[in-house]
Amino acid sequence: MARIVKPLTNTEIKNAKAKDKEYNLADGQGLALRVKPNGSKIWIFNYTHPISNKRANIGFGIYPEVTLANARDKRLNARSLLAKDIDPKSHKEEVIKQKQHVLSKTLIVVAKDWFEVKKTSVSANYAIDVWRSLELHIFPEVGKYPLTEITAPLVIDTMKPIVAKGSLETVKRLSQRLNEIMTFAVNTGLIHANPLSGIKAAFEKPKKRNMPTLLPEQLPELMRALSLASIKIVTRSLIEWQLHTMIRPGEAAGTEWCEIDFENKLWNIPAERMKTKRPHSIPLSSQALGLLTSLKPISGHREHVFPGDRSPKQHANKETANAALKRMGFKDTLVAHGMRALASTTLNEQGFDPDVIESALAHVDKNEVRRAYNHAEYIERRTIMMNWWSQHIEKAATGNMSLAV
Repeated sequence: MARIVKPLTNTEIKNAKAKDKEYNLADGQGLALRVKPNGSKIWIFNYTHPISNKRANIGFGIYPEVTLANARDKRLNARSLLAKDIDPKSHKEEVIKQKQHVLSKTLIVVAKDWFEVKKTSVSANYAIDVWRSLELHIFPEVGKYPLTEITAPLVIDTMKPIVAKGSLETVKRLSQRLNEIMTFAVNTGLIHANPLSGIKAAFEKPKKRNMPTLLPEQLPELMRALSLASIKIVTRSLIEWQLHTMIRPGEAAGTEWCEIDFENKLWNIPAERMKTKRPHSIPLSSQALGLLTSLKPISGHREHVFPGDRSPKQHANKETANAALKRMGFKDTLVAHGMRALASTTLNEQGFDPDVIESALAHVDKNEVRRAYNHAEYIERRTIMMNWWSQHIEKAATGNMSLAV
């Protein structure tokens, strides 16, 4: 017959004195208070291992931090695990290990893992912009927080200073990027749900603004301003290169000599340099080739067609053209990206096939089969269109204002 153990009282525990050797005060059902010679009192639970059938101990903590009531709750939980053939000591170690793992997964750590995947689907320049925005606005405040401690109110407070500055577009993009990170965390099993799914509703929506551009009839005004502008030859050439090729500013600034196929009059941009992450070929008109010829003495011995002003081994900054256009008097009326819209509007007005124009602008057709067909068919039609566009630019330059001659 099992020995009946009288449960401990708080008074007994409090009055228990240290002895020369440690001793136990039993509370029953495996729970005991171990009194050490130095006077410390530790809760232990003695049980039979569910697999090995050997006796084992697990500590429940130090008295008085762990009270008698606390210790009894822990005993109840341990006995419940044993009833399921689970070793409470191994279970405790696994719980601690999981908590340590969760705490190590801070926002910035998970963001880095997410970014490794994200950057494979966007252009290099866009990837840099994405990471810089997080480094500037998010990581300094909440980057070291464990993912489990990231809440909507916390992130909203972090972004309030950006809202105060009126940078609503930045807030929108940060909200999108943070949601992508949290969705990545859910999909990789780090958290059960995305706590930031609704944060965009906490902010005013940015007013949609089209890229500042010029009307087709204002092209001569741009060419005249270019001819009179006090800007470096490389900067002027870059602006004209963007205008003739209808390419995005970042892709234009990073043009490499090895991408130019002079024999077939093509500029072949690799997928990793394109925003769409797909290779793009641009038929080069005689005017566009003329720009390259004028630049060969300047940068023909370098990797990039448009070398950076301060670091010639690097390519020009993608904002170089924008900065020059502002100095030329086009602030709020034209940005480098807006030259694509200028070309598109002009070509549509002239009756060119909209699909061919979209192909020239490297807008991705979501239909895989049609995209492959378009690439093969449109390259010839785009050649005709690009030649017309360059001749149109040359006429707008009235004389020798254009460098592309």
